[in-house]
Amino acid sequence: MDKTDMNLIMLLSANSRVSYAELAEKLNLSVNAIHKRIQLLIETGVIRKFTAKVSLLSANAMVVFISGISQLGSFQDFPAKLEAHGSIYWLAEGSGKFLQIGAYLKNLSELVGLVEFLKKEVGLSEPTIGIMASIPFQVTANPKSTDLTLCDLDYKIILSLRDDSRKAVSEVATEVGVSAKTVHRRLMRMTKNSLIELGLEWYPDKSNDTITLLDLHLKPEADMGIVPYQILRKYAPNTLFYWCFVNIPNVVTFTVWTNSMNELQSLRENLEKEPNVVSIVPNILYTGYIFNTWRDQLVENH
Repeated sequence: MDKTDMNLIMLLSANSRVSYAELAEKLNLSVNAIHKRIQLLIETGVIRKFTAKVSLLSANAMVVFISGISQLGSFQDFPAKLEAHGSIYWLAEGSGKFLQIGAYLKNLSELVGLVEFLKKEVGLSEPTIGIMASIPFQVTANPKSTDLTLCDLDYKIILSLRDDSRKAVSEVATEVGVSAKTVHRRLMRMTKNSLIELGLEWYPDKSNDTITLLDLHLKPEADMGIVPYQILRKYAPNTLFYWCFVNIPNVVTFTVWTNSMNELQSLRENLEKEPNVVSIVPNILYTGYIFNTWRDQLVENH
């Protein structure tokens, strides 16, 4: 993949229903070129599917990341065990038996049970637990209570788009039994009020690219609301996204993409020169898994 591919993936991650024309305009390419790139990413398995989910806001979900070195000898059974848990949505395997696991919790009381499960099943004897800081959702100014809730029709629309969020509005309308105009209006409302998450499942393990987690330790005086975003923008598209944690002050975890180890080393050296960065701990990933959770089942229960 090249930087244009990564920019394309990031745009689709933010809104997987964005049109080919808009993508072409943002990336200064033809519509045909955009279509060919997306098809190639799908055919090579980098993009696994386009997804629609009940947003974290609507699900009232807490996001936690748990990472560490596994003490077990084999990773062969890990994916099936984690998928069966019901709250774990993400597993990344890295060098040196490093694991990063992401989970959606309904409340903080579930965290103890999750940690004990991971200690037993995947051998994380000394896990690092990060509780993700709240996401700054954008909603309508002075919204009505009905603007921040999903109705039965909304759930049906999300269910129709769950495994193909780029599906035509007319096809969704036929499936849920309403007009295309109604589907379009409900989608616009859900998107405007951050009630739906339109993204994609992707992982570059089907290409020769390198994905690395970089834990950046920042100076105590660094503004965690500004500095990580400034770094993200400065080094994009190599810097894909980041997480800050309410229980781990002055540490931000970046997911970065590079074409080679030399490029990764150069990126790390440049980041170490940033005035707010004290140190960096890298963990190179080689594969990842995405699992369905209770959050995905919300659309099936309506």
